[in-house]
Amino acid sequence: MTNEELQSYLTERFPEAEIKPGPQYVEMIVTNAALNKTARQLKQLDEISFDYLFCLTGVDYAENMGIVYHLDSTVHRHMMVLKVRTADRVNPVIDTVSDVWITAKYHEREAYDLLGIHFNNHTDLRRLFLDDGWGFPLRKDYVDEVRIVER
Repeated sequence: MTNEELQSYLTERFPEAEIKPGPQYVEMIVTNAALNKTARQLKQLDEISFDYLFCLTGVDYAENMGIVYHLDSTVHRHMMVLKVRTADRVNPVIDTVSDVWITAKYHEREAYDLLGIHFNNHTDLRRLFLDDGWGFPLRKDYVDEVRIVER
């Protein structure tokens, strides 16, 4: 599918989502409540078959946190971006998609470790790189007392 065809398909199939053209891929923004169901459908629908999550990025916005998922269909050779935001940035919580794409398991652990985003129903959510005394160094409000991280 071209980006235009994919955008049209997604708009018809997911009327509750915000779908728009991005700089490179079609972007779909969903609520946290709809995330897991939407992810499952994106993978299972034969017409689009997004069977591979190749990148998961945590983002620190001013009012909340977000996750950006880059998806690929190895069957149809098209890609898209799925986005979701947390309710707030003090206690950021998003449902896991590691039960949909196994590659999310370690990506989510990295977002948890560096940004403090908690993933509901993750089977092994623990820090990946840092110990518990570090805080979350990729947050915009992170204060580095010993100046290991420079801005």
